[in-house]
Amino acid sequence: MWSRRQVLGAGLALLATPRLAAAKERAMTSTDLITRKIPSTGELLPVIGLGSWQTFDVSDVTPLTPVLERFLALGGRVIDSSPMYGKSEAAIGTMLAALTKADPKTPKPFLATKVWTEGKQAGISQMKRSMSRLGVSRLDLMQIHNLVDWKTQLATLRDWKQAGTIRYLGVTHYSHGAFDELEKIITTENIDFVQLPYSVTDRAVEKRLLPAALDKGVAVLVMQPFASGGLFGKVKGKPLPAVATELGCTSWGQLFLKFLIGHPAVTCPIPATSKVKHVEDNLGAMRGAVPDEAQRKKILAAL
Repeated sequence: MWSRRQVLGAGLALLATPRLAAAKERAMTSTDLITRKIPSTGELLPVIGLGSWQTFDVSDVTPLTPVLERFLALGGRVIDSSPMYGKSEAAIGTMLAALTKADPKTPKPFLATKVWTEGKQAGISQMKRSMSRLGVSRLDLMQIHNLVDWKTQLATLRDWKQAGTIRYLGVTHYSHGAFDELEKIITTENIDFVQLPYSVTDRAVEKRLLPAALDKGVAVLVMQPFASGGLFGKVKGKPLPAVATELGCTSWGQLFLKFLIGHPAVTCPIPATSKVKHVEDNLGAMRGAVPDEAQRKKILAAL
């Protein structure tokens, strides 16, 4: 199976023309970011974020600091983590503190993490620990990870939101088997965000969850936008289709992300990476055109 690096390298070799090189450079430097509103408030978020599962679970943040720095410099804001992700929260907090100390004008991120435990007091203790690791006294988004003891934790999150300790609250799950429960929460509870799996090869959420989120005004974070990297093996050796030029995409990764943000319910996919060049490539999808339904069908057909 080809890796993201191999597919990206092959694609650039096939498309190394002056016109496309210029398009890539414009995509990297343009300030015209694609944004989406958080429905509950109208606050705008750039449409490509940064996950931290596995990639940021490290003790030495030195190799990762340029990744976070480049992400923020290119206009990215949403950074997602969880106490389940080992040392990721602490790594993010350490890097942000160092970047801000080096340059006080470092853009402020939109930080999201999760509560992943049972019981009210255990949840409170874990969330306080997460915020301390991230280096914040007020968190942008706290989510209930995989719906663990969600009724108990949701009551606490509502109290914390009322008190101003968190700005938004949400729920997450990775499993199709939990989609019915996710849908029920979206439609019956007052939440701001839902995080779920979605990609060009895993479109189950299009049936009910995305329409429910759109109808109820719930923002959607997308996990596994590259199907855990599996999408790149499906396009190895394939040249980019013509629709890529229409959308200002210079790679398959950008095209996969553009497909997702073409759905009106999607607020922000959060691909995880530990490579600067992958951050640069991913955030190229945050510029240019947003695909309409006809163009989304062209992307699917190209696979």
